Amino acid sequence: MLEVENLTLHYGQSQILNGVSFTAATGAVTAVMGTNGVGKTSLLKAIAGRHPASGGTVRLDGTAATGLSAFQAARTGIAYVPQGREIFPTMTVRENLETGFACLLKGDRHIPDEIFELFPVLRQMETRRGGDLSGGQQQQLSIARALITRPRVLLLDEPTEGIQPNIIQQIGEAIRLLRDRGEMAIVLVEQNADFAWRFADRFVMMTRGAVTRDVAKADYSNTALLADLAL
Repeated sequence: MLEVENLTLHYGQSQILNGVSFTAATGAVTAVMGTNGVGKTSLLKAIAGRHPASGGTVRLDGTAATGLSAFQAARTGIAYVPQGREIFPTMTVRENLETGFACLLKGDRHIPDEIFELFPVLRQMETRRGGDLSGGQQQQLSIARALITRPRVLLLDEPTEGIQPNIIQQIGEAIRLLRDRGEMAIVLVEQNADFAWRFADRFVMMTRGAVTRDVAKADYSNTALLADLAL
């Protein structure tokens, strides 16, 4: 379980996160949503050690994970799939996957079969350069690379952005399978309301760097979600 309590973050003199608190349960998808510029990506970067938080606490399964570097966060079990994918275009698919080995012990440095079960196209294109893949295939590669680290928390930043519909469906089914295994908490930042509604179990709405709603799907509705996003 991921617990975020009163998290604040600044870029220079600008405060981006204003006391954000939420919990992402293991075996569930928590969707963090809101209009552009409310701090969703900054929140994920703070959790993943990509940008230092100014204050607050992050805990993973009850253990403090505040103030870690990106490498330390990955070693702890926090995997981050950034907006824009950040794959290495001149490296092969296999080489891109192997970059996930960096935070693993030597005995764990192998590509599990489940990676190719989730994303079969990656096996077919294992020797192709990352830059030769389509946008959707690159997104699958980025998610697969994160899974190499055997995370307890998977942070996904806009995984459907600019992706063709058939691959959006494949990514959604992969998220569902990962959730149903009950081994990790999944935090999904997503602008696609239909996708988020289909796959999320809980919704955390943000406005101006703060949480304005934190609600289980059972106590919410698609209509209310769209209304919140229109504010």
